This record gives sequence, C-alpha cells and structure tokens, in this order.
Amino acid sequence: MTRRDNKRQPNSVDQAVGANIQKLRIAKNLTLAELAVRLGISHQQLHKYEHGSNRACASMVYGLSRALDVPVISLFHGVESIDDFETLAAELATARNRCKDIVNSTSCLLRLNAMSKILSVLQVEIGAHPDTD
Repeated sequence: MTRRDNKRQPNSVDQAVGANIQKLRIAKNLTLAELAVRLGISHQQLHKYEHGSNRACASMVYGLSRALDVPVISLFHGVESIDDFETLAAELATARNRCKDIVNSTSCLLRLNAMSKILSVLQVEIGAHPDTD
C-alpha cells in the first residue's frame, strides 16, 4: 500500500462520525434505507459511513446534518478537540448576546454612534468584515 492510499483510509474521526450518524439515525427512528433515500445514496453506502469503513466528504456531512435535522457539530461528538470548539462556540454566543443586550438597551443615539465607531476601528485592526465575525 502506498503512502497516498494510507491517507485515504478512514481514521478514528471517520469512525466517530459514523457512530454518531448511526445513533442520530436511530434516535430519529429512521431506517438505513429511509435516510439513504433522503441523502440520495444507497443504504449500503450509508452503512459504510456508519461503520467507519468509508469516509464521508464535507458535502455528505452537511447533507447528513440537514437530513437528520441536527447541527453539523453534533456529528463530531466525542472527537478529540471538538469539546474545545463547543466551549468556544458557547462563549461566542454568550458574548454576542451580551453585545446585543447592550445595544438594544441603549436609547442614546450619541452612545450608539460611539459604539459603531469603536466597532469600525476594531474591524479595521483585525481585518474583519462585520458579517464574518
């Protein structure tokens, strides 16, 4: 087996994602065939994903999250470092909510304009666009 072939072999992340697919499918009371139809693939291919013998590509992971009506991150439950991501995502959501609360509770146009200017300066410094952060 060449080195390139080895890189294409499913790994522990693929196996964890597969196990999560199966758990979520069963929790939604879906058969292999029913979920496969939603995904436009054979039930055999879905079985290979669930058992980690085949890797699911990014578009398939996205399709699985939609077909199972779960966030993409839920397919990676139990994967090392994902817990760190979930913590960061929760902290980010909290920070966003706090910012929204501050803005929504401010009725002074002068203060809102000042907040807007500060935001503009921060965006320039970090090279961010308002819709990407």
